[in-house]
Parts: sequence; C-alpha cells; structure tokens
Amino acid sequence: MDQSDHGVAMGTALVYHEDMTATRLLWDDPECEIECPERLTAALDGLRQRGLEQRCLCLSACEASEEELGLVHSPEYIALVQRTQTLAKEELQEMSKQFDAVYFHPSTFHCARLAVGAALQLVDAVLTGAVHNGLALVRPPGHHSQKAAANGFCVFNNVAIAAKHAKQKYGLQRILIVDWDIHHGQGIQYIFDDDPSVLYFSWHRYEHGRFWPFLQESDACAVGQGQGQGFTVNLPWNQVGMGNADYLAAFLHVLLPLAFEFDPELVLVSAGFDSAIGDPEGQMQATPECFAHLIQLLQVLAGGRICAVLEGGYHLESLAQSVCMMVQTLLGDPTPPLLGLMVPCQSALESIQSVQTAQAPHWTSLQQNVAPVLSPSTHLPEGRSLSLLAESTTCEVAEAAPSPLLDGLCLRPIPPVCTAVALTVPGAALALPPGVLYQEGSALREETEAWARPHKSLFQDDGLAALGKILCLVGGILDGQVRSGVAATTASATAATLDVVIHRCLSHGVKRLLCVAVGQLDRPLDLADDGRILWLNIRGKEATIGSMFYISTPLPQTTGGFLSCILGLVLPLAYGFQPDMVLMALGPAHGLQNAQAALLAAVLRGPAGGRILAIVEEESILQLARTLAQVLHGEAPPSVGPFLMASPEEIQALRFLKVHLEPRWKLLQVAGPPPGPCSPVA
Repeated sequence: MDQSDHGVAMGTALVYHEDMTATRLLWDDPECEIECPERLTAALDGLRQRGLEQRCLCLSACEASEEELGLVHSPEYIALVQRTQTLAKEELQEMSKQFDAVYFHPSTFHCARLAVGAALQLVDAVLTGAVHNGLALVRPPGHHSQKAAANGFCVFNNVAIAAKHAKQKYGLQRILIVDWDIHHGQGIQYIFDDDPSVLYFSWHRYEHGRFWPFLQESDACAVGQGQGQGFTVNLPWNQVGMGNADYLAAFLHVLLPLAFEFDPELVLVSAGFDSAIGDPEGQMQATPECFAHLIQLLQVLAGGRICAVLEGGYHLESLAQSVCMMVQTLLGDPTPPLLGLMVPCQSALESIQSVQTAQAPHWTSLQQNVAPVLSPSTHLPEGRSLSLLAESTTCEVAEAAPSPLLDGLCLRPIPPVCTAVALTVPGAALALPPGVLYQEGSALREETEAWARPHKSLFQDDGLAALGKILCLVGGILDGQVRSGVAATTASATAATLDVVIHRCLSHGVKRLLCVAVGQLDRPLDLADDGRILWLNIRGKEATIGSMFYISTPLPQTTGGFLSCILGLVLPLAYGFQPDMVLMALGPAHGLQNAQAALLAAVLRGPAGGRILAIVEEESILQLARTLAQVLHGEAPPSVGPFLMASPEEIQALRFLKVHLEPRWKLLQVAGPPPGPCSPVA
C-alpha cells in the first residue's frame, strides 16, 4: 500500500501569542494564584513535545479592537480595564477587590485583548475555510465575564464576543456553545439568555448551589428568558468524582439530541480542563482521553466547524494532556481507548434527568424520552422471561479506580494510511476524496480460497477477487498499517463476506468485535455467545433481544427516530462494549440514505479508536463509498435533514430495548429517581 496523508484535509489552526503569559498575580491571594502563566506554557510545551504544534496552522494572535470588545462589553467597563495599564500595585489590588475572584496586572488589558483577538481570528479562519477547526490557546479565560464586570479570573468574554462576531460578520443564525469547564459560565448565559440564535450548554460542579459561583440560575431549571427559553441548558453536577461514563452520558442523552435538533452552523467550545482528573477546582475523575472522544462527537455537527477556546484548567499536567488529546483529535488522529467501566453514577443520572425534565417542553428530541412501553411487536428469546433475562446479566459493579495520571497518555500509533478503499468497480479510484488510498493489492489466492471454503458456492471469480481485496484490507487494519476502510462485495455474498471477516478478526486475536449489520443480514450461526462479539442488527420493524450480545432494532423512518437510535442505543452499546474493532455492514435492503450511513460510520469511529471497516454492496458503491471514505478520513458527515419527531412505534421499540438491556449496558440508563423542584441556594 502507498503512503497517504493522515490529517484532515483542511487542517487545524492553533492561535496563540506569548504575550498572554505576561499577566500574573502581584500579591498574595490563595484564591487567584492558580490562574498563572504556566498554564499556557505547560499546554504549549505539551503540544510541541508531541509534535502537534508543528502539524497545525499556527497563527499569532492580534489584539481585538475596542469596537469588537463592545460587541459584548460596555464602553465604561472597557475604559476601566484600560486604566489598569498605568496603575500601581496597590491600586490594582484595590480595583481587583471590586470584583469576585479577579486580579489585575499592568498587562491585563493587552493580554485580555489578545485573548479575544485569538478567538476572533480562529472564527475567521474556520468560517472562511482557511482551516476546518482549531484551538485558541488563551488567557485570561472569559466565560464568567459579564457586560460590565470581570469575574472568576475572566476579563473579557472571549467566546461570547466570538459568537457575536460570527453572527455580525458572517450572518450565522445558529451557534452552539459547549462549555465543559467545571464552573458555570454564567457570563455567557447572561449575555445570550433571551437569544434563540445561540444554544448554550454548560455542565458544572454545582452541589445544590453550594459551589462557586453559588447561583440558583446555574441549576437545570434555568432555561433562558423570553424568546431564548430552551436555549440555555444547564447540567449541574451535584457530586464530585464524575468520570468518563458520566460525561459521555451527558453528551449522548442531553447535549447531542438537542444539538442535532438545533442544527448549528458553528460550534464554539469553552474548553475548560478543570473538569479533568487531578484538578483541584473540579475534583472530577474524567481522564484526558475523554476529551478526545467529546470533541470527536462534536465534529459530526456544523460540518465539523469547531472553534475551541481555552477557559480553565489548573493542574498543569492534566491541562497539558487534555489539550493534547483534544488537538490531536481535531487533527484527525485516532481517539485513544477510554479506560474504566462505562457506568454512570446515580447522581449523574439524576442530574441528566433533571435537565431532560426542564428542557422537554422546548425540544422535540427530549419529548421522545417517554416512559417504557411494551409492545406486541417486541420479542425476547423464546422461553425466557423478562425477569430472568435481567437477572442472568446482572452483576456487581465495583467503582472504577481513577486512572493514574502520571502514567502518561494512552495513545494509539497513527497508521501510515488513514483510510483505504477496496473496490471492484472500474474507475472507482477517480471518485475517491484526496488522501484516501485505492487498494490495488489482494490476499494470496490460496489464502482467499481457504477462507472462502465454507461459502464456496457464493465466491466465484469476481466474488473471490473481491474477497481477496477485503482480506488484504482487513489484514492492514489488524496489523496497524491502515486505520479504517471501505470494502465492496457482491450482493449475493454480503453475509458470507461478513462471516469471513468476523472469523478473520477473531483468528487474529481481536478480543471484542462490534458488528453493526444494517439490512437483511443474519448473525452467523456458529458464533459463540461468549461476549467477544456484540451483534447489533438494524432492520425490519421488530425489536428483539437474542441475548445481551445479540440485539435487533427496527430501522427508524424519521430523522428523530434515527438519531435516537444512534445516540440512545448504538453509541451507548458501543462505548459500553469498548470494542477493539468495528464492522459496519450494509446488506440487502438496508434502507439507509447516504447521509445516514455516513453519520453512523462517523460516530462509530470513536469507540474503537478509528479501527472500522465498512462493507457495502457494489451495486450502489461509488457515491456511497466516497461518502463513507470521507467521514472515515475525518470529514464531517452531511446533514441527515430536518428534524422530524420519532413515531410512536419507533419510540416503543427503542424504550423496550433500553429498559431490558440496561442491566448489562449501563450507558443506556437515563433515569434516576424523579428530581425535586429547583430550590434556593443553601
């Protein structure tokens, strides 16, 4: 195989200026001393040591103009901050006391203007197509800053100004802001509280109002004002120790359903890493690798146009590692495996349910989360009762020990080839996107014939040649030479090809193989139900459970039903299973539109670190293969179309599966005890 560029074609920007390390605390203040220049240098050093900075388009930040600052802040407040340039230490200290958890320095105005300018340059680079995504590595942070007040280390609201800039300069009508900092970004909330063009999502340590900033409007019941009702989404964490499973559950069951319904044109990330393990502010357990998966899940939105802007993060090693994880994913590298049990804690489930309850009146996607309903069109294995099925798969779940931070990142090597395609259609190579390898090679004929022997009648001439190419591609993926692939097979041999590929993977030592079969494809009869293979079939009109590793769900006919199937079933199962590799097969009468197939392939890249093979029938291969190759190569999938609510039958089937699979697959859980009403701050 020839070498191929493994980065996303349009590239990733890194916006920075060393002057932003100038501002520092000049007096003793235990509360403020953690916001230090070393935060930026640690993150930048990490990017350089891992060779990530060199792969980015590096832009030197320029100061934002006073007019740009005025998109959010009052002239009087801008003038007040400007005056700090000439104040003595004692005067700076006195001015700092006017605000909550803030310090000023003679360089603060310059640094804060650079931070805003960096965010604006990143938005410009993404929206003009110069790059596909990027990170503004800035300080001071911004998400607490308000129209006329500094707050919580924040001087100017970098992300809010960037959103206003995108609306004013580019005419954007739908912007999603994802704030995963561990503190509530109340500044952003206040600025867009009545604005339906900006969907603001924040999770934050809350502890029933007993954690800074001690605001009742940080609770789930604060959903926005006036026309902006439903466009403020607060997910309060009421306990410390939230980990990877809790963060994933929040994305799958709250953020992503809303985001798909909102259909943003741009995603801004208030990327605070005090929500990562080791940070003294957050006291959470999410590992740096988790942020790679979170950012990859966001990349399926807005055509992949993502602008991340640094907010908090006060454990220098955790901060640096988390930043590196995010940037390498933006660059298109494989996501690392997520360690630990995928079991959300009870407190997280309660918080998620409280958000769903508060937001359901405003979002069709959350109205689909109805109480489980059993239907005659759903079936369990013959001779097994519901209670027996649950009991046979219930096990004691121990608390997952936190991953040792100092052991270093769990990185997957980057294969020489990102995506390869094995096709038999003449001229297919001409239709492939740049950087995708057209595989010419094939497995040895003797080897191919040996694997084909159980299905000899189905593999004649052309079929045998196609199988040889597929086996060669599978070998490349298993040996780490290729990350992902698309392969074509004859219509009559799709099921047999899938059977051969499954056994080839198992013989190579794959310990956990996820098979997502769409259409009329039956699970091979000789597969042991030993937990090595999770078989998920999307077909027909019936939901069935053969075992906890053999599941069938109907193919939804609405966009709402399809998205609920992906976010509420497929991804929780995939992340809970933690596969070494994913097989996605589109068989006879699969019924997927190209955009739906692309979204399915795109989201399945994450759980197995990009090791995914898509098998399709050659009859409809060219356009579908190109689309699948694009998303496996790192491009964003096309839109699946306007959001239409799932049908009652689709809701019934999904809820049936979830309620009976929850005993084994804990990421399917979405409901805790009914939450109480929002209460005043204690």
